[in-house]
Amino acid sequence: MSSTHPVIDLPRLRRLLDGVNAFGFNAVTGGYNRTGYSADDMAVRDWFANEMGKDGLKVSRDGVNNLFGRHGPEGIPCMMAGSHLDTVPEGGGFDGSLGACVALECVRAMKDAGIEPKTPVVVIATAEEEGRFGGMLGSQAIAGKVAPEWIEQASDSDGVRLVDAMAAHGLDARDALKAAWAPGSIRAFLELHIEQGPVLERSAVPIGIVEAIAGVCNLQVRYEGTANHSGTTPMDMRADAFAGLARFASAIPAILGEHGSAQSRMTIGKVELHPNFPHTIPGAADFLINLRDTSEPVMQALRAACLDRIEAAATAHGLEWTVTDKSWLSPVSLDPGLRGVLSEEAERLGTAATVMPSGAGHDAQTMQSLCPSGLIFIPSRGGISHAPEEWSDWADIEKGAQLMLNALVRLSGA
Repeated sequence: MSSTHPVIDLPRLRRLLDGVNAFGFNAVTGGYNRTGYSADDMAVRDWFANEMGKDGLKVSRDGVNNLFGRHGPEGIPCMMAGSHLDTVPEGGGFDGSLGACVALECVRAMKDAGIEPKTPVVVIATAEEEGRFGGMLGSQAIAGKVAPEWIEQASDSDGVRLVDAMAAHGLDARDALKAAWAPGSIRAFLELHIEQGPVLERSAVPIGIVEAIAGVCNLQVRYEGTANHSGTTPMDMRADAFAGLARFASAIPAILGEHGSAQSRMTIGKVELHPNFPHTIPGAADFLINLRDTSEPVMQALRAACLDRIEAAATAHGLEWTVTDKSWLSPVSLDPGLRGVLSEEAERLGTAATVMPSGAGHDAQTMQSLCPSGLIFIPSRGGISHAPEEWSDWADIEKGAQLMLNALVRLSGA
């Protein structure tokens, strides 16, 4: 064991993140486009694997293209740390990618200090976390939470099937069923992530230690009415699909007020009208409802209320309707022991920290079903995420990364 205490090299970490963000950058919008199983997503994984290899880590991948870099002895349970490299369309430069980079920087700092952990540390860059196809495929595969029937029916919002998107890059989606790690093979999982909300910045606290993560339900809704001339069809003789959508959307505050909690969130995130022409009444409307809460019973109540309101809006406007469940991730309480470790290490560093829930889904919630999991938040400027304006200050990043490093050193027995 080295007597040198490892320290985060912030300029090196920043160069690593810049390297990741060279992939999928849109110079016009300032956004990043590395959606799951896109060309840029695959390319950044190759680049990141090469970076881990240059650092002397043992690099491997599984059937869904989760990327692993092992530092330390073989054949025994490991500590795992990291996050994802994929983005939403026109996403920000910190969401997920920062966490993967921080995990690798932690190992680099340990190696700089001559630390050889008794428990190996595995850096992970998970696949398809942003839910292009619903769920969080990479961490779900590791945790053994992927169902064969889901693989066959999973598709993105444009109708591209998961099996086809993966096959385009030489991957077999059904290999997700072979990617599970055995119980006990991972002693704990740690993830650093931007908060993606305004709480930490508003309270001027640099670190959040997450106690629970909201579940996520995605419902695909279709209203079908009658496309007709916008000038000749009387208002009381229309079957306007958009009018049904608008009626449902206007009911969201009432649904949340009657069935939700302080942690409830509901969003209509994507809408398509057909034929989508100024002089034609919409004959069909497709939209996606995203609902979240930290309580599963509340989520179930919200889903039931949505179905009631969807039907009521359809009846009011003479529409046919269908609802397809695209995905369901249950809310999760993270490991209290790891939460205690993170709180203690933050106190040792003299860094203020607060315990808080997460309204966004993260790999840590899936990993908790396999092993104890912990999640560190750092502030997001203006609470903005999933947008080109996403930003976290490097002073806060340094505090979060050092906390992650100290926790990994302690937990790996270094």
